[in-house]
Amino acid sequence: MTARRSCPPAPGPLEQYAAGFDDLFDSLAQRRGFRQYLTGLLAPRERNKTLTCLAGAEPAAGAQHPAVQRLQFFLSESPWEHERINARRLERLLDDPRTAPHAGGVLVIDDSGDRKDGTATANVGRQWLGRYGKTDNGVVTVTTLWADERLYYPLHAVPYTPAHHFPKGRSDPGFATKLQIAAALARQAAEAEVDFRAVAADCAHGDQDGFRAELAAAGLPLVMALKRRRGTWAYGPDAHTPADAARELAWHSPDQPGDWTAVTRTFRDGHTATWWAAEASLGWWGPDGTTRLVVATTDPDTLPEQSTWYLATNLPRPGSPRETGSPHPSADLAEIVRIYGIRNWIEQSYKQVKDELGWADFQVRTDPATSRHQTLVNCAFSFCWEAGLPPPPANRPTRPERGHPIAPPGTLAPGPTHRPQLADPHHHAATLVESLVQHAPTSRVTEPDQRSQYRPTTQPLPPTPALTNHR
Repeated sequence: MTARRSCPPAPGPLEQYAAGFDDLFDSLAQRRGFRQYLTGLLAPRERNKTLTCLAGAEPAAGAQHPAVQRLQFFLSESPWEHERINARRLERLLDDPRTAPHAGGVLVIDDSGDRKDGTATANVGRQWLGRYGKTDNGVVTVTTLWADERLYYPLHAVPYTPAHHFPKGRSDPGFATKLQIAAALARQAAEAEVDFRAVAADCAHGDQDGFRAELAAAGLPLVMALKRRRGTWAYGPDAHTPADAARELAWHSPDQPGDWTAVTRTFRDGHTATWWAAEASLGWWGPDGTTRLVVATTDPDTLPEQSTWYLATNLPRPGSPRETGSPHPSADLAEIVRIYGIRNWIEQSYKQVKDELGWADFQVRTDPATSRHQTLVNCAFSFCWEAGLPPPPANRPTRPERGHPIAPPGTLAPGPTHRPQLADPHHHAATLVESLVQHAPTSRVTEPDQRSQYRPTTQPLPPTPALTNHR
């Protein structure tokens, strides 16, 4: 058998990471394209990471440059399977004791919408884009992400195809709603042996009874938000919405909390805040029912809309009749609040991936090419964790014991690194690794129309990340 030709190495620690995927590519050109694409994604840039940017060419005049055309062929035409690349990426994360998921983590489901003009791009359509808070022309990708209080990374991503792309519309056998895709991805994560405490999602998913029932039927624990005015059938004098149920709970003062329990939350900057949580009843939902309604808020008296969560969960209450027969461990009020608090990491993850690694910057037409780009972005994102986290002690097991996360040291870096301007991407992959990994994400999210002018400075991880509930 002819020996493989050696491939020009990627810069710094990226070569060791890229070499772990070499057996999934059949040709030298594919292996070289994989390295060049990741290098371009990881390079700090002040313009969109289109193919010309990834190749270090001029935006328009360089479109026909051979290096740009090679990347175009690698992304759109070259025969390689992005599913196998993503499976290998997850395998590395699961086998690394620094990033291996554990039973205290959370599986987050969400969808990501990005603007795209025209009608020629696969999966494009006029639909709700949550990132921009409005309906617009764009592409929506349903995603899953694993997160705990110290790190987070994407698992699977599937673009949603609007019904008008199918011959028979919504009745076409190939059509799948966003909720159907999300349920399939949650099952896929469980089948991949990704440990997690519960599936968490926002009210766009939690308000759907069928979606929650599908996850419960698959044996998955869940904690999902509800809209405060989500209507439920009830007798005349009974509560009809989660907000009604919360107002029926007794509250007098912090010294006489009535039905409420104090929950202390610790944030990334080290400050703590006292929230209040309570079990509420709404229709058939209740503390001992199949579905519990948990309300968490900063002020039980006024229930401020911006800091009040209405959560539905199938995790049993400690000491309830369901606890002994439930397939899931019980969860008290503090645990329910912790689980949903981690869900907000998904917003920071999207910001990091999109703004720094060019998630939405693809300029390809076909569905396979779009999925390939998203897979390569996720590879670059995962590499940042692998390259930036301290190496595990030699006596640590290959994978952590179930339910026992490996806590990393405190701060990963003393301060921000100077960011270079536009230059050859092969020299600056390590700089972006430092900015993404050695500093924790910020809680501030820049408005979409401001992101081209301003990029926020990140802050160090807290000294005790394993004890942090992220808002």
